[in-house]
Amino acid sequence: MATKLKEVDVVIVGLGWTGGILAKELSGAGLKVVALERGGMRTTESDYSVPHVRDELRFVHRHDLMQNTAKDTLTIRNNPSQEALPMRRLGSFLPGEVVGGSGVHWSGHTWRWTDMEFKIRSRYEERYGKGYIPADMTIQDWGITYAELEPYYDRFEYVAAVSGKAGNIRGQIQPGGNPFEAPRERDYPLPPLTTLLANEMFKTAANNNGYHPFPRPSANASRAYTNPDGARFGACQYCGYCQRFGCEANAKGSPHMTVIPIAMRNPNFELRTHAWVTKVLKDASGKRVTGVTYTNVLNGEEFEQPAAMVMLTAYAINNVHLMLLSGIGQPYDPVSQQGVIGKNYCYQTGAGATLFFEGRNFNPFMNAGGSSMTIDDHNSNWDFDRGKHGFLGGYT
Repeated sequence: MATKLKEVDVVIVGLGWTGGILAKELSGAGLKVVALERGGMRTTESDYSVPHVRDELRFVHRHDLMQNTAKDTLTIRNNPSQEALPMRRLGSFLPGEVVGGSGVHWSGHTWRWTDMEFKIRSRYEERYGKGYIPADMTIQDWGITYAELEPYYDRFEYVAAVSGKAGNIRGQIQPGGNPFEAPRERDYPLPPLTTLLANEMFKTAANNNGYHPFPRPSANASRAYTNPDGARFGACQYCGYCQRFGCEANAKGSPHMTVIPIAMRNPNFELRTHAWVTKVLKDASGKRVTGVTYTNVLNGEEFEQPAAMVMLTAYAINNVHLMLLSGIGQPYDPVSQQGVIGKNYCYQTGAGATLFFEGRNFNPFMNAGGSSMTIDDHNSNWDFDRGKHGFLGGYT
């Protein structure tokens, strides 16, 4: 039988970027907050310092910072008539399972979505007509605009030490940045990362073909930096150990060394690690949540944590899974297209090519996770006519 604990104002399920930000803000506002994280505590000093972090077998191949698919995994099928099979090898997405979540092992790429995404249905219908979007395509407007989110994008970039070059400040196009981005109030807190030979070659080729190359914005500090909350970043060392690793120099924007330590200094906040949440609890009406049940994965002990608010801030699929297990909302039916829970999950697609340059030595091991030169001419550029090609969206 589960041990019932004292009620708190807020319980946060999953302590990555989203959970860490909420933990910091809500505990700072005076609310009693408990965060439940399935993984354990890791620190730069004990886990991500040299030489410990430079272990490709541990972090790349054995996924030390990620969800262990031998204990808990997802099942995959292409349509409802197939048998769902377990995924035993992570690949296209990498959910974290440590304090800090995927924000510890991410590469740092930091984009701002614009009204090209937030108003996708209305924009395409206005330009190409109601019949342009196929009837079985479920895309819809988000109900929120870029203008509403811009101040929060700005705030996050300054918290996470994003390095980049603005392309549009209050409607004024800035040389060297992305001319197709939506307007921003100010530039990034740090200049772009040092470009590599491959980046310079891509930039030259793109310019010669009339495109608009710019350095991809990334939460890798291009120089030492102290964010508005007082978190201190080292400069990127271009060591190559970035994606799938914690950062040895504290140069990569990560919740474990920014928002989470601030929350943990607040007496209103409590972190419980190795806590696997199994159900969101509801009252008799079924219309209001009252807390969660969770299991201590180290000893199997079960607890009930009452709370006035429950916030699901784990990886998207894990949040949906927990809602389905808890009977929250109507599950999405892909045949009838009814229901909301589980609807419209998608992932990026990509294509790659390997090129050989005689006499060139690119030294790709000397790099930062977010170091890249890119173009946005076929994505956020609304002057690019999709209609004659018959598609929606775009690509970078």
